[in-house]
Amino acid sequence: QVQLAESGGGLVQAGGSLRLSCTVSGSGFSANTMGWYRQAPGKQRELVASVTWIGTTIYADSVKGRFTISRDNAKTTAHLQMTGLKPEDTAVYYCNAKFTIGPDRWGQGTQVTVSP
Repeated sequence: QVQLAESGGGLVQAGGSLRLSCTVSGSGFSANTMGWYRQAPGKQRELVASVTWIGTTIYADSVKGRFTISRDNAKTTAHLQMTGLKPEDTAVYYCNAKFTIGPDRWGQGTQVTVSP
């Protein structure tokens, strides 16, 4: 069974940094795309950043220049380095993995809280 394990959330002051990690296990195939989404209270889940198998990245306008997504050589772990954090970045962050066959897979979510 495919599972996504997330780590790295927490509480940080505005201007600080956090690094989120997501590791995929239980699949015989590497995910085509791995990404991070976030959902703040009362808001819809939104894409934060994603990275494809060949390293193509996409970022939400609100995080460009502050967040960096990367993927390890084994293609099983994705990292989201977040710098210059703002209170509006506060949300539950969810890892997502897209495969050629089958539904998207989601992590359980990790809370990121940025205090003013």
